[in-house]
Amino acid sequence: RMLTKTPSVVAQVFFLLSIVLVIALAVIQINQQKSLSPGPKYGIVLDAGSSRTTVYVYEWPAEKENDTGVVSQIFKCSVKGPGISSYENNPGALAKPFDDCLNKVKERIPIHLHKKTSAYLGATAGMRLLRLQNETAANEVLASIQNYFRAQPFEFRGAQIITGPEEGLYGWITANYLMGNFLERNLWRTWVRPYRKETMGALDLGGASTQISFIPEDFQDNSNSTLQVKLYGYDYNVYTHSFQCYGRDEAEKRLLALLLQKSRASSNVDNPCYPQNYETAFTMKYFCDSLCTRSLRPANYYPNQLVKFHGTGDPGLCQEMVSLLFNFTACRDRGECPFNGIHQPKVKGNFVAFSGFYYTINALNLSGHSSLADFNSSMWFFCSQSWVQLQFMLPKFEETYARSYCFSAHFIYYLLVYGYKFDAETWPQIHFQKEVGNSSIAWSLGYMLSLTNMIPAESKLIQLPLKPSLFAGLLLFFTTMALLCLIFLVYLCIVSCNQKNISHVEQIFTPE
Repeated sequence: RMLTKTPSVVAQVFFLLSIVLVIALAVIQINQQKSLSPGPKYGIVLDAGSSRTTVYVYEWPAEKENDTGVVSQIFKCSVKGPGISSYENNPGALAKPFDDCLNKVKERIPIHLHKKTSAYLGATAGMRLLRLQNETAANEVLASIQNYFRAQPFEFRGAQIITGPEEGLYGWITANYLMGNFLERNLWRTWVRPYRKETMGALDLGGASTQISFIPEDFQDNSNSTLQVKLYGYDYNVYTHSFQCYGRDEAEKRLLALLLQKSRASSNVDNPCYPQNYETAFTMKYFCDSLCTRSLRPANYYPNQLVKFHGTGDPGLCQEMVSLLFNFTACRDRGECPFNGIHQPKVKGNFVAFSGFYYTINALNLSGHSSLADFNSSMWFFCSQSWVQLQFMLPKFEETYARSYCFSAHFIYYLLVYGYKFDAETWPQIHFQKEVGNSSIAWSLGYMLSLTNMIPAESKLIQLPLKPSLFAGLLLFFTTMALLCLIFLVYLCIVSCNQKNISHVEQIFTPE
């Protein structure tokens, strides 16, 4: 009996122990698993503007917030040379200047992620003008870029010319994203939508076009001027309009053509917007060959003829000439129509003005936001300075920009006050900014944010306490042990029962 009882006790102990260990293994494997982030993802956007191309590298976690990546800028590089539209006669030459920036990009993105990194090129107003002027040349420029990226390790998603409204919308997205109007972290460090936080309007001044974008007081479903975008699970209806030929560079070319048209001389022209004692010369082709200036082209047009411009530094006359660049008659007797016959709701709330707006304000030595009176007095003072004096006033002196800041200031004044209808009361609501933190305010970030809606989120990787093979092996071992112990106990039970039966029979037949 002792021999039978001892194995039974041992079997019961091992059976119970095996059951406990199987349950413990399962609980530990399920409850102690860790979620690992699949790591960052990267995207490259090339902002192909009318005057230059800028390369931006963005990074975001692979697991996304409400289908939109939380994106941050980690690198920026300006491609040497002019904008891609300048290569219309030699598209094959535009690829080489990209090399320097792309080599730096390869160093910033881990090499094992190069093939998984999407790259996009978005061309703006310069290419929009070229396409209108010469569609074949525009297609050849884009094809040259496609060929260049075939030799790059990145996943190139194509070069496209974005529309003016898209450029305005993406700029609006960038501004509001960087200002924290879409997402913020709460006390538990999770991303949430800010409570009762208003979005900001966006004002972008490029080389060939300018954009205004904001959410108006009363939403009107006007398909020509309202775009809908979904970000972080919420819908936004944004009024946006892009004014072609009202970018800073194209507007200045129109001014030069207008001055030539009104001048009695064809080779020596006074320019009241250039500083006193400044002189420069341009070929007629430079400022009359653009699609924006063809209507101002003189009858005796000779593309290679030089025209000398003499700066007179006359702010009053400069303002008068700048006013002629705007068509206000098309809006006569029409409400909510700033200029060029374009519908625009009344401006509302705060605005951020970036790109060309910021650089001009900075040259006037004004802060991020100031009064309209301060802007006017600074502009008047700046425009009255001679060329020699300007060289000591500007923190960074570059001739190409320095000679044009007076014009830019007057142009911005007319655009914002007479065009968009900002006044002394609403002007201080405009914040002139270049960047927020380390991120540039440019349409490219909004473009990347929009595109992340189409990039599938990756699920988190699960790290288990035990390797699957070890877990399966231990589970099989202890389950088998439990079954063997159970079988052994059943066997002992049967043997014990048989022994009892035999003993009972023997007692019956044993004579007294």
